[in-house]
Amino acid sequence: MNGRRVSVTALIVSTVAAMAAGLLAGGEAIRLIYSDDLINVIGSRMAREGELLSELEKMRGDSSLRAVGNSRANAIVHATSRVAPSVVGIVVTQIQVVQNPYAGDNFFDFFFGPNLNPQRYRSIENIGSGFVISDDGMIMTNYHVVKNASRLYVNFPDGSRVDGKIVGVDEKSDIAVISAKGGKYTPAALGNSDRCLIGEWSIALGNPFLNFINDARPTVTVGVISALNRNFAPSEGVYYQGMIQTDASINSGNSGGPLVNSMGEVIGINSFIYTGSAANTGSIGIGFAIPINRAQRVARELISHGSRRPVWTGITVQDINRTVASALNYKNSEGVVIVGVKPQSPGAAAGVRQGDVIHKMCDRTIMSSADLDGFFIDYFVDDTVDINVIRNGKTVAAELVLKEYPKSNKK
Repeated sequence: MNGRRVSVTALIVSTVAAMAAGLLAGGEAIRLIYSDDLINVIGSRMAREGELLSELEKMRGDSSLRAVGNSRANAIVHATSRVAPSVVGIVVTQIQVVQNPYAGDNFFDFFFGPNLNPQRYRSIENIGSGFVISDDGMIMTNYHVVKNASRLYVNFPDGSRVDGKIVGVDEKSDIAVISAKGGKYTPAALGNSDRCLIGEWSIALGNPFLNFINDARPTVTVGVISALNRNFAPSEGVYYQGMIQTDASINSGNSGGPLVNSMGEVIGINSFIYTGSAANTGSIGIGFAIPINRAQRVARELISHGSRRPVWTGITVQDINRTVASALNYKNSEGVVIVGVKPQSPGAAAGVRQGDVIHKMCDRTIMSSADLDGFFIDYFVDDTVDINVIRNGKTVAAELVLKEYPKSNKK
Protein backbone atom coordinates (compact mmCIF):
# COMPACT_ATOMS: atom_id res chain seq x y z
CA MET A 1 0.00 0.00 0.00
CA ASN A 2 2.78 2.43 0.91
CA GLY A 3 4.64 1.69 -2.37
CA ARG A 4 1.55 2.33 -4.43
CA ARG A 5 0.98 5.71 -2.72
CA VAL A 6 4.57 6.78 -3.44
CA SER A 7 4.20 6.02 -7.18
CA VAL A 8 0.98 7.99 -7.50
CA THR A 9 2.53 10.90 -5.70
CA ALA A 10 5.58 10.89 -8.02
CA LEU A 11 3.34 10.78 -11.09
CA ILE A 12 1.34 13.76 -9.92
CA VAL A 13 4.51 15.77 -9.20
CA SER A 14 6.02 15.05 -12.64
CA THR A 15 2.81 15.95 -14.44
CA VAL A 16 2.57 19.29 -12.60
CA ALA A 17 6.25 20.01 -13.41
CA ALA A 18 5.68 19.29 -17.15
CA MET A 19 2.66 21.59 -17.28
CA ALA A 20 4.64 24.36 -15.59
CA ALA A 21 7.48 23.98 -18.12
CA GLY A 22 5.00 24.11 -20.97
CA LEU A 23 3.45 27.27 -19.69
CA LEU A 24 6.84 28.92 -19.32
CA ALA A 25 7.89 27.88 -22.89
CA GLY A 26 4.59 29.09 -24.40
CA GLY A 27 4.87 32.41 -22.67
CA GLU A 28 8.42 32.89 -23.93
CA ALA A 29 7.28 32.11 -27.49
CA ILE A 30 4.48 34.63 -27.28
CA ARG A 31 6.91 37.21 -25.92
CA LEU A 32 9.26 36.63 -28.81
CA ILE A 33 6.47 36.85 -31.40
CA TYR A 34 5.49 40.28 -30.20
CA SER A 35 9.01 41.48 -29.61
CA ASP A 36 10.53 44.11 -31.91
CA ASP A 37 13.47 41.88 -32.78
CA LEU A 38 11.36 39.13 -34.39
CA ILE A 39 9.16 41.65 -36.15
CA ASN A 40 12.27 43.30 -37.62
CA VAL A 41 13.65 39.95 -38.77
CA ILE A 42 10.42 38.91 -40.48
CA GLY A 43 9.93 42.39 -41.98
CA SER A 44 13.45 42.43 -43.37
CA ARG A 45 12.95 39.02 -44.98
CA MET A 46 9.62 40.05 -46.50
CA ALA A 47 11.18 43.26 -47.85
CA ARG A 48 13.94 41.29 -49.56
CA GLU A 49 11.38 38.91 -51.07
CA GLY A 50 9.32 41.89 -52.30
CA GLU A 51 12.36 43.44 -53.95
CA LEU A 52 13.12 40.13 -55.63
CA LEU A 53 9.58 39.82 -56.96
CA SER A 54 9.68 43.42 -58.24
CA GLU A 55 13.00 42.75 -59.99
CA LEU A 56 11.59 39.60 -61.60
CA GLU A 57 8.56 41.51 -62.85
CA LYS A 58 10.84 44.21 -64.27
CA MET A 59 12.98 41.64 -66.05
CA ARG A 60 9.87 40.00 -67.43
CA GLY A 61 8.60 43.33 -68.77
CA ASP A 62 11.94 44.17 -70.36
CA SER A 63 12.07 40.84 -72.24
CA SER A 64 8.54 41.42 -73.54
CA LEU A 65 9.54 44.85 -74.80
CA ARG A 66 12.61 43.39 -76.41
CA ALA A 67 10.49 40.75 -78.13
CA VAL A 68 8.06 43.39 -79.42
CA GLY A 69 10.94 45.54 -80.61
CA ASN A 70 12.48 42.64 -82.47
CA SER A 71 9.16 41.76 -84.13
CA ARG A 72 8.78 45.33 -85.44
CA ALA A 73 11.95 45.00 -87.48
CA ASN A 74 10.31 42.35 -89.67
CA ALA A 75 11.02 41.21 -93.23
CA ILE A 76 9.11 44.15 -94.72
CA VAL A 77 11.21 46.66 -92.80
CA HIS A 78 14.44 44.97 -93.86
CA ALA A 79 13.30 44.74 -97.50
CA THR A 80 12.35 48.41 -97.54
CA SER A 81 15.65 49.55 -96.05
CA ARG A 82 17.49 47.46 -98.64
CA VAL A 83 15.81 48.94 -101.72
CA ALA A 84 14.92 52.49 -100.58
CA PRO A 85 18.35 54.04 -101.35
CA SER A 86 17.88 53.02 -105.01
CA VAL A 87 14.41 54.55 -105.49
CA VAL A 88 14.31 57.94 -107.21
CA GLY A 89 11.75 60.59 -108.00
CA ILE A 90 11.53 61.87 -111.57
CA VAL A 91 10.30 65.36 -112.44
CA VAL A 92 9.48 65.72 -116.13
CA THR A 93 8.75 68.86 -118.11
CA GLN A 94 6.50 67.76 -120.95
CA ILE A 95 5.36 69.59 -124.07
CA GLN A 96 1.66 69.18 -124.76
CA VAL A 97 -0.40 70.27 -127.74
CA VAL A 98 -3.28 72.52 -126.70
CA GLN A 99 -6.34 71.84 -128.81
CA ASN A 100 -7.87 74.97 -130.28
CA PRO A 101 -11.58 74.89 -129.37
CA TYR A 102 -12.48 76.35 -132.77
CA ALA A 103 -10.29 74.04 -134.86
CA GLY A 104 -12.38 72.19 -137.43
CA ASP A 105 -15.31 74.56 -137.02
CA ASN A 106 -16.62 75.26 -140.54
CA PHE A 107 -17.91 78.71 -139.58
CA PHE A 108 -14.55 79.96 -138.27
CA ASP A 109 -12.63 78.20 -141.03
CA PHE A 110 -14.77 79.97 -143.64
CA PHE A 111 -14.05 83.45 -142.26
CA PHE A 112 -10.54 83.03 -140.90
CA GLY A 113 -9.18 80.01 -142.77
CA PRO A 114 -7.92 76.82 -141.10
CA ASN A 115 -4.32 78.05 -141.17
CA LEU A 116 -5.16 81.03 -138.95
CA ASN A 117 -5.76 78.67 -136.03
CA PRO A 118 -2.35 77.03 -135.58
CA GLN A 119 -1.65 74.48 -132.89
CA ARG A 120 -0.52 75.82 -129.56
CA TYR A 121 1.81 74.19 -127.07
CA ARG A 122 2.29 74.40 -123.34
CA SER A 123 4.80 73.07 -120.84
CA ILE A 124 3.53 71.04 -117.91
CA GLU A 125 5.35 69.32 -115.08
CA ASN A 126 4.65 65.71 -114.16
CA ILE A 127 6.19 63.39 -111.62
CA GLY A 128 6.99 59.71 -111.56
CA SER A 129 9.34 57.24 -109.96
CA GLY A 130 12.16 54.94 -110.96
CA PHE A 131 14.99 52.88 -109.53
CA VAL A 132 18.71 52.63 -110.13
CA ILE A 133 19.87 49.48 -111.96
CA SER A 134 23.62 50.21 -112.27
CA ASP A 135 26.22 52.07 -110.24
CA ASP A 136 26.91 54.43 -113.17
CA GLY A 137 23.42 55.91 -112.90
CA MET A 138 21.18 53.92 -115.27
CA ILE A 139 17.58 54.16 -114.06
CA MET A 140 14.55 52.12 -115.09
CA THR A 141 11.06 53.63 -115.25
CA ASN A 142 7.87 53.62 -117.33
CA TYR A 143 7.76 55.06 -120.82
CA HIS A 144 4.61 57.01 -119.99
CA VAL A 145 6.51 58.79 -117.20
CA VAL A 146 9.00 60.36 -119.62
CA LYS A 147 6.82 60.57 -122.72
CA ASN A 148 7.22 63.88 -124.60
CA ALA A 149 9.80 65.05 -122.07
CA SER A 150 11.71 68.20 -122.97
CA ARG A 151 13.65 68.08 -119.71
CA LEU A 152 13.81 65.87 -116.66
CA TYR A 153 15.36 65.83 -113.21
CA VAL A 154 16.19 62.91 -110.98
CA ASN A 155 15.78 63.28 -107.22
CA PHE A 156 17.65 60.87 -104.95
CA PRO A 157 16.66 59.91 -101.39
CA ASP A 158 19.68 61.76 -99.96
CA GLY A 159 18.21 65.04 -101.27
CA SER A 160 20.51 65.44 -104.28
CA ARG A 161 19.01 66.41 -107.63
CA VAL A 162 20.68 65.92 -111.01
CA ASP A 163 19.73 66.31 -114.66
CA GLY A 164 18.49 63.18 -116.33
CA LYS A 165 18.80 62.05 -119.92
CA ILE A 166 16.67 59.56 -121.83
CA VAL A 167 18.78 56.61 -122.96
CA GLY A 168 16.00 54.78 -124.78
CA VAL A 169 12.30 53.97 -124.68
CA ASP A 170 10.08 51.09 -125.73
CA GLU A 171 6.52 52.27 -126.12
CA LYS A 172 5.00 48.82 -126.63
CA SER A 173 6.25 47.47 -123.30
CA ASP A 174 5.95 50.86 -121.50
CA ILE A 175 9.59 50.78 -120.37
CA ALA A 176 12.24 53.50 -120.47
CA VAL A 177 15.82 53.86 -119.31
CA ILE A 178 17.23 57.23 -118.26
CA SER A 179 20.67 58.13 -117.00
CA ALA A 180 21.87 60.35 -114.17
CA LYS A 181 25.50 61.30 -114.50
CA GLY A 182 27.92 62.76 -112.01
CA GLY A 183 28.05 60.23 -109.23
CA LYS A 184 28.27 56.65 -108.08
CA TYR A 185 24.90 55.21 -107.22
CA THR A 186 23.43 52.23 -105.38
CA PRO A 187 21.65 49.81 -107.72
CA ALA A 188 18.63 47.87 -106.55
CA ALA A 189 18.82 44.10 -106.24
CA LEU A 190 16.78 42.55 -109.06
CA GLY A 191 14.84 39.36 -108.41
CA ASN A 192 13.31 36.68 -110.62
CA SER A 193 9.69 37.45 -111.50
CA ASP A 194 9.21 33.90 -112.81
CA ARG A 195 9.47 32.70 -109.21
CA CYS A 196 6.79 34.98 -107.77
CA LEU A 197 4.18 33.31 -105.60
CA ILE A 198 0.52 34.28 -105.36
CA GLY A 199 -0.11 35.39 -101.78
CA GLU A 200 3.47 36.40 -100.91
CA TRP A 201 4.23 39.89 -99.60
CA SER A 202 4.67 42.68 -102.15
CA ILE A 203 5.99 46.16 -101.37
CA ALA A 204 5.43 49.15 -103.67
CA LEU A 205 7.75 52.15 -103.43
CA GLY A 206 7.49 55.52 -105.15
CA ASN A 207 7.32 59.28 -104.77
CA PRO A 208 3.69 60.48 -104.88
CA PHE A 209 4.48 63.69 -102.90
CA LEU A 210 7.65 64.74 -104.69
CA ASN A 211 6.31 68.15 -105.71
CA PHE A 212 4.38 68.81 -102.51
CA ILE A 213 6.87 68.23 -99.71
CA ASN A 214 10.60 68.80 -99.61
CA ASP A 215 11.41 65.14 -99.08
CA ALA A 216 12.61 62.82 -101.83
CA ARG A 217 12.51 59.67 -99.70
CA PRO A 218 10.07 57.11 -101.11
CA THR A 219 6.65 56.21 -99.76
CA VAL A 220 6.03 52.55 -98.95
CA THR A 221 2.79 50.58 -99.34
CA VAL A 222 2.37 46.89 -98.60
CA GLY A 223 0.13 44.13 -99.92
CA VAL A 224 0.36 40.71 -101.49
CA ILE A 225 0.70 39.36 -104.98
CA SER A 226 -2.92 38.85 -105.94
CA ALA A 227 -2.45 37.16 -109.32
CA LEU A 228 0.13 36.46 -112.03
CA ASN A 229 0.17 36.53 -115.83
CA ARG A 230 -2.65 39.02 -116.29
CA ASN A 231 -3.07 39.90 -119.98
CA PHE A 232 -4.78 43.04 -121.28
CA ALA A 233 -5.88 44.17 -124.70
CA PRO A 234 -3.48 46.69 -126.28
CA SER A 235 -4.17 50.29 -125.31
CA GLU A 236 -2.63 53.30 -127.07
CA GLY A 237 0.08 51.10 -128.55
CA VAL A 238 1.04 49.50 -125.21
CA TYR A 239 0.87 45.74 -124.62
CA TYR A 240 0.46 44.86 -120.97
CA GLN A 241 1.02 41.09 -120.99
CA GLY A 242 1.92 38.68 -118.20
CA MET A 243 1.39 41.40 -115.57
CA ILE A 244 1.80 40.97 -111.82
CA GLN A 245 -1.33 41.99 -109.89
CA THR A 246 -0.97 43.38 -106.37
CA ASP A 247 -3.20 45.03 -103.78
CA ALA A 248 -0.36 47.24 -102.54
CA SER A 249 -1.51 50.79 -103.30
CA ILE A 250 0.03 52.29 -106.43
CA ASN A 251 -0.74 55.99 -106.20
CA SER A 252 -0.22 58.86 -108.62
CA GLY A 253 3.52 59.46 -108.89
CA ASN A 254 4.37 55.82 -108.10
CA SER A 255 4.47 54.79 -111.77
CA GLY A 256 7.91 53.52 -112.67
CA GLY A 257 8.80 52.66 -109.08
CA PRO A 258 9.74 49.15 -107.97
CA LEU A 259 7.50 46.38 -106.72
CA VAL A 260 9.61 44.42 -104.24
CA ASN A 261 9.37 41.04 -102.53
CA SER A 262 10.06 40.42 -98.84
CA MET A 263 13.76 39.87 -99.57
CA GLY A 264 14.15 43.40 -100.95
CA GLU A 265 14.43 42.22 -104.58
CA VAL A 266 12.67 44.11 -107.37
CA ILE A 267 10.15 41.82 -109.06
CA GLY A 268 8.28 44.38 -111.16
CA ILE A 269 7.76 47.97 -112.29
CA ASN A 270 4.60 49.61 -110.92
CA SER A 271 2.67 50.67 -114.03
CA PHE A 272 -1.06 51.22 -113.70
CA ILE A 273 -4.12 50.63 -111.55
CA TYR A 274 -7.74 49.64 -112.08
CA THR A 275 -10.02 52.21 -110.45
CA GLY A 276 -13.43 50.73 -111.18
CA SER A 277 -14.81 53.83 -112.90
CA ALA A 278 -13.71 57.02 -114.63
CA ALA A 279 -14.99 59.04 -111.66
CA ASN A 280 -12.53 57.36 -109.30
CA THR A 281 -8.84 58.10 -109.85
CA GLY A 282 -7.40 56.57 -106.67
CA SER A 283 -6.27 53.08 -105.80
CA ILE A 284 -8.84 50.46 -104.84
CA GLY A 285 -6.26 47.74 -104.31
CA ILE A 286 -5.96 46.52 -107.89
CA GLY A 287 -2.58 47.46 -109.31
CA PHE A 288 -0.33 45.96 -111.96
CA ALA A 289 3.41 45.74 -112.45
CA ILE A 290 5.55 44.77 -115.44
CA PRO A 291 7.59 41.63 -114.60
CA ILE A 292 11.23 42.50 -113.95
CA ASN A 293 12.53 39.65 -116.13
CA ARG A 294 11.01 41.29 -119.19
CA ALA A 295 12.02 44.76 -118.05
CA GLN A 296 15.67 43.70 -117.67
CA ARG A 297 15.84 42.41 -121.22
CA VAL A 298 14.21 45.55 -122.59
CA ALA A 299 16.62 47.70 -120.56
CA ARG A 300 19.62 45.86 -121.96
CA GLU A 301 18.32 46.48 -125.48
CA LEU A 302 17.78 50.18 -124.80
CA ILE A 303 21.21 50.63 -123.22
CA SER A 304 23.00 48.72 -126.00
CA HIS A 305 21.07 49.98 -129.04
CA GLY A 306 19.17 53.08 -127.93
CA SER A 307 15.88 51.45 -128.87
CA ARG A 308 14.30 48.04 -129.02
CA ARG A 309 15.22 46.29 -132.25
CA PRO A 310 12.09 45.01 -134.01
CA VAL A 311 12.13 41.26 -134.63
CA TRP A 312 11.59 39.85 -138.11
CA THR A 313 9.93 36.56 -139.00
CA GLY A 314 9.15 37.10 -142.68
CA ILE A 315 5.73 35.57 -142.06
CA THR A 316 2.43 37.25 -142.97
CA VAL A 317 -0.75 35.99 -141.30
CA GLN A 318 -4.45 36.67 -141.13
CA ASP A 319 -7.18 35.69 -138.70
CA ILE A 320 -9.24 32.58 -139.39
CA ASN A 321 -12.96 32.84 -140.00
CA ARG A 322 -15.43 30.11 -140.94
CA THR A 323 -14.89 30.57 -144.66
CA VAL A 324 -11.10 30.29 -144.36
CA ALA A 325 -11.38 27.34 -141.97
CA SER A 326 -13.69 25.52 -144.38
CA ALA A 327 -11.34 26.12 -147.31
CA LEU A 328 -8.44 24.72 -145.27
CA ASN A 329 -10.53 21.82 -144.00
CA TYR A 330 -9.69 23.11 -140.52
CA LYS A 331 -12.29 22.24 -137.92
CA ASN A 332 -11.64 25.22 -135.68
CA SER A 333 -11.77 29.00 -135.92
CA GLU A 334 -8.92 29.60 -133.47
CA GLY A 335 -5.44 30.48 -134.65
CA VAL A 336 -4.01 32.41 -137.60
CA VAL A 337 -3.29 31.20 -141.10
CA ILE A 338 -0.01 31.93 -142.85
CA VAL A 339 -0.70 33.77 -146.11
CA GLY A 340 2.90 34.50 -147.06
CA VAL A 341 6.49 33.59 -146.26
CA LYS A 342 9.33 35.73 -147.60
CA PRO A 343 12.27 33.92 -149.17
CA GLN A 344 15.44 33.74 -147.06
CA SER A 345 13.51 34.87 -144.00
CA PRO A 346 13.44 33.26 -140.55
CA GLY A 347 10.05 31.80 -141.45
CA ALA A 348 11.42 30.20 -144.59
CA ALA A 349 14.37 28.81 -142.62
CA ALA A 350 11.93 27.31 -140.09
CA GLY A 351 10.11 25.46 -142.87
CA VAL A 352 6.63 26.92 -142.37
CA ARG A 353 4.45 27.28 -145.47
CA GLN A 354 1.58 29.27 -146.86
CA GLY A 355 -1.67 27.69 -145.63
CA ASP A 356 -0.22 26.48 -142.32
CA VAL A 357 -2.31 27.39 -139.30
CA ILE A 358 -0.30 28.67 -136.33
CA HIS A 359 -1.89 27.11 -133.27
CA LYS A 360 0.75 27.47 -130.54
CA MET A 361 3.99 29.34 -129.96
CA CYS A 362 6.11 28.31 -126.97
CA ASP A 363 3.11 26.50 -125.44
CA ARG A 364 1.00 29.64 -125.67
CA THR A 365 -2.24 29.23 -127.62
CA ILE A 366 -2.62 31.72 -130.45
CA MET A 367 -6.25 32.72 -130.90
CA SER A 368 -5.82 35.68 -133.26
CA SER A 369 -3.23 38.04 -134.75
CA ALA A 370 -3.59 40.26 -131.67
CA ASP A 371 -2.13 37.41 -129.61
CA LEU A 372 0.95 37.40 -131.83
CA ASP A 373 1.65 41.07 -131.13
CA GLY A 374 1.43 40.48 -127.39
CA PHE A 375 3.48 37.29 -127.66
CA PHE A 376 6.54 39.01 -129.12
CA ILE A 377 6.72 41.46 -126.19
CA ASP A 378 8.81 38.82 -124.39
CA TYR A 379 11.04 37.87 -127.32
CA PHE A 380 14.04 39.59 -128.83
CA VAL A 381 16.47 39.37 -131.72
CA ASP A 382 18.25 35.97 -131.88
CA ASP A 383 15.70 34.28 -129.59
CA THR A 384 14.37 30.88 -130.69
CA VAL A 385 10.62 30.34 -130.67
CA ASP A 386 9.02 26.88 -130.71
CA ILE A 387 6.09 26.99 -133.10
CA ASN A 388 3.33 24.44 -133.78
CA VAL A 389 1.38 24.62 -137.02
CA ILE A 390 -1.49 22.56 -138.35
CA ARG A 391 -0.76 21.30 -141.88
CA ASN A 392 -3.23 19.00 -143.63
CA GLY A 393 -4.77 18.10 -140.31
CA LYS A 394 -1.49 17.16 -138.68
CA THR A 395 0.62 19.05 -136.14
CA VAL A 396 4.07 20.06 -137.35
CA ALA A 397 6.69 21.44 -134.96
CA ALA A 398 9.27 24.01 -136.04
CA GLU A 399 11.89 26.32 -134.55
CA LEU A 400 11.74 29.97 -135.54
CA VAL A 401 14.94 31.97 -134.94
CA LEU A 402 14.07 35.66 -134.73
CA LYS A 403 16.22 38.13 -136.63
CA GLU A 404 16.44 41.90 -136.69
CA TYR A 405 14.10 43.53 -139.15
CA PRO A 406 16.04 44.46 -142.31
CA LYS A 407 16.65 48.18 -142.33
CA SER A 408 15.90 48.36 -146.05
CA ASN A 409 12.37 47.00 -145.53
CA LYS A 410 9.40 48.75 -144.03
CA LYS A 411 7.97 47.25 -140.90
